[in-house]
Amino acid sequence: MLVVAVALTDGSGRCLMQQRPHNKRHGRLWEFPGGKVEPGEHPVAALIRELEEELAISVAVDALDPLGFATDMPVTMLLYRCTAWRGTPRPLAAQAFRWDWPEALMHLPMPPVDVPLLAALARALAGG
Repeated sequence: MLVVAVALTDGSGRCLMQQRPHNKRHGRLWEFPGGKVEPGEHPVAALIRELEEELAISVAVDALDPLGFATDMPVTMLLYRCTAWRGTPRPLAAQAFRWDWPEALMHLPMPPVDVPLLAALARALAGG
């Protein structure tokens, strides 16, 4: 299953993470916003759609930079970084969300596929 996610980062380098609803798989764990790529859908188009559905924000195609990918069978997640969007993020599909620096977010409980991507984000923000 192919999924896409985004590391929304603000001007100070903080990243938005959302908490999965308690009644879903990996309930109450923290994750990057995103979701499934539908059959025939381009991953970037899927991510833009998911961000509108989950956070009520609009993102332009050229505002998404590929950051990495991770696999935890049967899921392969593509992670993008985004520093520009329209609207104020609201947790429409999540239990909660929070902004914090990657070093602090690494201490949150997360689904296995999100963990290596948070490390990739920290490296990218550090310039490596």
